[in-house]
Amino acid sequence: MLNSQDHSGEMLRVSGLHAFYGESHILHGIDFGVRRGELITLLGRNGAGRSTTLKAILGLTGQRAGSIMVNGREVIRMATHKIAHLGVGWCPEERAIFSSLNVEENLNLPPKVRSDGMSLEEIYTLFPNLWERRKSQGTRLSGGEQQMLAMARILRTGARLLLLDEITEGLAPVIVKKLGETVELLKARGYTIVLVEQNFHFAAGIADRHYVIEHGQVVDSVSADELSASASRLNHYLGV
Repeated sequence: MLNSQDHSGEMLRVSGLHAFYGESHILHGIDFGVRRGELITLLGRNGAGRSTTLKAILGLTGQRAGSIMVNGREVIRMATHKIAHLGVGWCPEERAIFSSLNVEENLNLPPKVRSDGMSLEEIYTLFPNLWERRKSQGTRLSGGEQQMLAMARILRTGARLLLLDEITEGLAPVIVKKLGETVELLKARGYTIVLVEQNFHFAAGIADRHYVIEHGQVVDSVSADELSASASRLNHYLGV
């Protein structure tokens, strides 16, 4: 586990993170780290606390306790918009695009949190489907196009730490393949990515390391080169 190692090269370090929704205690001391330019997944069954972990990093849950370091800076008591301005982008499971606006209007809406956000030209090169549908309203986009738009929107902001929540859910295999290629390209460009993903076969092909969450705690960590040797252990956790 990373806890015994030097944390200086990490973009994100979560330590002893507890989070609550009202009276419900959801996260019970989450611990994990992500190095700069690394792609990690948070695996686990539904209700384990994976999506809540992403929300807690951004301060979108209720009460939080513990430590969240973003690029060496403590953010546990920081407001969500200030955390975003440190270069953190969140792609929520529900996508949350503005359905009454067209693609290009959606892309022009996000505030720049850093100066190196992707231009519209770069976005359309990365997602040719969005160029073709740039004047289409959000309500007229397919599920895959909506997902591409949700991802593109955070890339416009200049975020370098991407929190991606269930980006393949309910999508056709050809779209899942395209999203996998896109995520790998972003990683190659130096983005740091935390991926919550129910599709283990998708996650297994692109991640540097997998953290398994059960009952609001990280119970295991498996690196990419340990994956085949750890298959039965992961099957036990995930029921795949």
